[in-house]
Formats: sequence, C-alpha cells, structure tokens
Amino acid sequence: MTPTVPSDAAREKAFQETLLSAKNSMVFSEILKLALDSFRSSKTRFALTALGMVIGTASVILVITIGLTGKQYILQQLQKIETNSVELEYSGGHATVAEQTFYNDYLTRDDEKAVLAQLPGVLYSSPVMDMHDRISFGGGVVKDMLVLGVSPQYQQIRNLLVPVGRFFDQNDDNAHIMCADVTEKFARERFGSDDAAVGQTFEISGIPFTIIGVFKESFDDMGNSEIADQTILIPFSVARYFSGTEQVRQIYFSMRNINEVTDASKEILRIVQSRHRSDSVYKTQTLTEYLTIAGHIADALTVVLFLVAAVTLAVGGVGIMNIMLANVRARVREIGIRKALGATRREIRLQFLLEAILISLSGGLVGSIIGLSIPLSIRFFTDYDLPIWPGSVVIALSSAVAVGIIFGTVPATRAAQMDPVEALKYE
Repeated sequence: MTPTVPSDAAREKAFQETLLSAKNSMVFSEILKLALDSFRSSKTRFALTALGMVIGTASVILVITIGLTGKQYILQQLQKIETNSVELEYSGGHATVAEQTFYNDYLTRDDEKAVLAQLPGVLYSSPVMDMHDRISFGGGVVKDMLVLGVSPQYQQIRNLLVPVGRFFDQNDDNAHIMCADVTEKFARERFGSDDAAVGQTFEISGIPFTIIGVFKESFDDMGNSEIADQTILIPFSVARYFSGTEQVRQIYFSMRNINEVTDASKEILRIVQSRHRSDSVYKTQTLTEYLTIAGHIADALTVVLFLVAAVTLAVGGVGIMNIMLANVRARVREIGIRKALGATRREIRLQFLLEAILISLSGGLVGSIIGLSIPLSIRFFTDYDLPIWPGSVVIALSSAVAVGIIFGTVPATRAAQMDPVEALKYE
C-alpha cells in the first residue's frame, strides 16, 4: 500500500498553524509577565483589593465545614435511637372493638423465633410486654407504675445506658430471677439518688423484686418511646407469669447493617403475616427515613449558608472591579502606546482580565489557607474532630476565579475598546 504524501497546501497549512500556536503562546506569556509586573508595582493596593476575596473564600470553606459538622452531629444523634431497628406492632384488624376483645391476634414469642430463623441479618430481638401495675414499697406506699417485660437484648436495641448497677442478663431471664432496672428519674424521686436505688426492693402483686440497675436512654426522643419517666423493666420470662400469656403488641428487631433495615422490615411483615389470620393488621416502623430527611435538611442549610458566603465573594468582586476601573483610567497612555505598537483588542482585554484573575486568585489562595487552618487548629488543640472536605478548597478557588472573570470583564472590555489616538492624547 502506497503511503499518503501530504500536499504542499497541507504542509503550508500545518506550518501556519504551528506558527500561530507559537505566537499565541508567546503573546500569552508576555501578557502574563505584564500582569505580574503591574501586580508587583502596586502591591499594597492590590493586596487591599484582594482582602475581600480572602474573607470570601475563607467563609466558603468554613461554611462548608460548619454544614458538614452539623450534618455529622445530627446523624450521630439520630443513630443513637435505634436506627438499625425495626418495630413490629399488632394494630388490630378489620373487626370491631368488641370482636377484637375475643378474637385478637397478638404477636407471640413464636413469631419472634420464626423471624430469627428466616432472617439471618437480625442481630438482636426483644418482645415488649406492657403492664400497668400497682407497685408496693416499704411503709405501705403504693404507686401505679409502668412495668415493661423485655428480653436482655432490649438494652442493645434501645441503646440504654446503665450508669449505676447492671442490666439483667440472659441468665437472669432463664432463671426467672425477680430483678428490675428503673429509670434515673424514678430512682432519684423515690430513693434520693441512683446509688441508693440499687439493692432496694418493691413488690408486684405481693412478689418481691430487687433493683439491680438504674438506666437512661442515650437520646432524648421527645416522648416518642414506650419508656416513660416512671418505668420499671423486668425480664420477659418473669412478666409473662403476671399476664398469663406470651402475647405482646410489640417486638423489636435490630439489624446488623443499617442498609438492610428497609428490606428487613418488609420481610418481617411478610413472615409474621403468613403466620396469622389474613384480616389481622400488623405494621413495621423504622427510623432510616429520618436519617435521609435529616441529611437533606443539613445539605439544604449548607447551601443556604454557602449563598450567604457568596455575598461576601460578590462584595470582594465589586472591589476588584472598582480598582481595575481605576487602574484602566490610570494607564490610558500605556494602553494607547501598546495599541500603537500593534497590540490587538483581544490582547488588551486578556491583559486586564488576567490582572483581575490574579488579584482574585491570590486572595482565594490566602483565604483557603485561613479557612483550612481554623478547623485544623480546632482538631489539633481540642477533642472536636471537625470534618474537612477537600472539595471545599476546589469550590472556594473556583469561585474566586469565577469572580475575577465576571467582575474583571467590564474593566478589561473598557480598556480594549479605547481609541489609540485618543488614548495617546490623554493627559
């Protein structure tokens, strides 16, 4: 096959393109040199002009850091309230209230065991038996209290903290030990302190129980919990003897992975529904949607704060435009001489636009250093681990360059449009 030989016209075109590229490269390097010389000759003025960009870009980075910190805090707090858990609840059926009294289809421990057998992703589970009983204390004191019969795994599911004493364990549940854990508020109101409550006894239907621990919830859920201020937790194996049945309205399941919660809730509902009457109504509740909503809210707030910081960038951009307009007026004769020597409008425009970008970008670099140094200093000198997103620097510097281009266009265009004869006559 004969190789294709380029024609003379093609070689000439390639040669001209090479010359044009070299010329453009030389013109750009020359313009950049002129812009840097102008910057060095008026360092104080340009530094003061760049101050607005320093504040603006530092604000952008700090705003993004604050937004990420707020989002991280909100998600951490929400994750304390069983975001990995699925609450299964019997909510009645299509029968009337009178019919439900005789034909209720409550949940049982067998339902819990069926779910555990068919759903390997379950880490913890616990039924909740709701009992409202009159509790007797020494000295004939009787109080109406909320007593919940739960399994030992209920502590992990609800992330309960036990600052004093201990939570009853599986051995207590298997041996039907008459023990209990009480809330902090109840311990302090009844016994004066958490420590004083441990070891005290009370009676339920004449049967003595010993308080072995004081617990509290790790997160204030604003009352959206079955646990009240005056609540006593006892082993489920003991509570069922008082009720005479294993039927419950609620069973909690905690998944190993938060990503499994949504699918697990559907599967749990399917398993339980298949074991009961078709007209019985059960429902599951999870908190994973709250995490998603909270994340979106935090992102929206970050955007709002970023827009506020953008106002600072705009103010800095106005300062750059003003100083560049003054710079153009002060260099009218220089512009006339350059045009007389053959400088095109494009080259004049590029020169002044490049000066505006240099001012803006230099302020952006200093502002980025300041914006990063503040959260880094907090992380170094305190225990707060503020999240730092490297992309915030890219956004800040990109915003600085964009401001330089936008607000430098008007002065650069005015300089490019000057008449060379009138410019040379300018005094």
